[in-house]
Amino acid sequence: MTSPINILVVDDIQQNLVAVEALLARPGVALLKASSGAEALELLLVHEVALALIDVQMPNMDGFELAELIRGSERTRSIPLIFLTAAPREASYSFRGYEAGAVDFLYKPIDAKALASKVNVFVELFQQKKQMAQQLEELKRALRLNELFTAVLGHDLRTPLSVVMNGAMLLPMMTDHPKVGVTAQRIQSSARRMAQMVDQLLDLARVRSGELQLRCAGQDLEQMCRTVAEEFQAGDKSQRVVVEVEGDTQAHVDGGLLSQVISSLIANALQHGDPGHAVLLRIDGRVPENVVLTVSNRGIIPHARQAALFDPFQHGSEAHKPGQGIGLGLYTACAFVKAHGGRIDAAADEALGTTVFTVQLPRRAAEAWAA
Repeated sequence: MTSPINILVVDDIQQNLVAVEALLARPGVALLKASSGAEALELLLVHEVALALIDVQMPNMDGFELAELIRGSERTRSIPLIFLTAAPREASYSFRGYEAGAVDFLYKPIDAKALASKVNVFVELFQQKKQMAQQLEELKRALRLNELFTAVLGHDLRTPLSVVMNGAMLLPMMTDHPKVGVTAQRIQSSARRMAQMVDQLLDLARVRSGELQLRCAGQDLEQMCRTVAEEFQAGDKSQRVVVEVEGDTQAHVDGGLLSQVISSLIANALQHGDPGHAVLLRIDGRVPENVVLTVSNRGIIPHARQAALFDPFQHGSEAHKPGQGIGLGLYTACAFVKAHGGRIDAAADEALGTTVFTVQLPRRAAEAWAA
């Protein structure tokens, strides 16, 4: 059974409390009656309230003073307040009430239908708020469970995957048959691609759980970029990556995370760009505070996909092709760049038929991340 929705009624005259209770009482709604401001505050310490009906003229603590105390507490600040008063209609009086946090004024004698209608609105709003809070909590639990599942899956896949990779390396040593060597290379290639997917799943879990930590040290970005570019070209000579450098390329960054960023951008450019043109990786270190990396290729990002380019599980084409990744490369790259205090942008020039990814990094990433 769901608990009833509480409405607080504050009035120093007992007959008024009885009248309001008779008007508003119904199943699912409970009226909390207080004859003074102090008694009302005691009730608010114990109960969650959807609405408070407060009489203005009360001894010791009037309705305005009670409203200010309610607004001053973090726990009760969001409670809607409706003032009930027998005072004449004066602008200054109403202004003081609204300044104290009232959402409405009702003048005595109270219109029963108007009061019931207003109370019903706030009861429904309170119900919707509780439902949304419950749904949000359920979504958070589901997200935490999903992140835990992703992290456990990625961790447990590493052990059998390493066995597969080691076995593929040993196969050519056991026989000279040419088909065995070709098969071993295919197994190694597929295992490496799967290892990258596992790493991306673990990165996704770290980003979503907020456990991403930077391990910054002095790095030469030119050397880092050339090393990553050579790794792509070592496996396939047709994958040309040209590195251009200008200015100072030294920066205090997390080398492991930044290498993944560069690798993801190059892999994306090679996969979706024109294979007849090289990918250009440019390092601009002319500005003392920042280093700018740009990766450009011949190829256009569909306009419909540009807005969600850095969202997880996105692909460059409508259909998922065999051998294609799981769509986390650009998402994790964006998260790693932001963790460094930098930003990443993508722009497409349809006239030239090119796409450019731009990464701006502060030279002291650890300080930017801490800030």
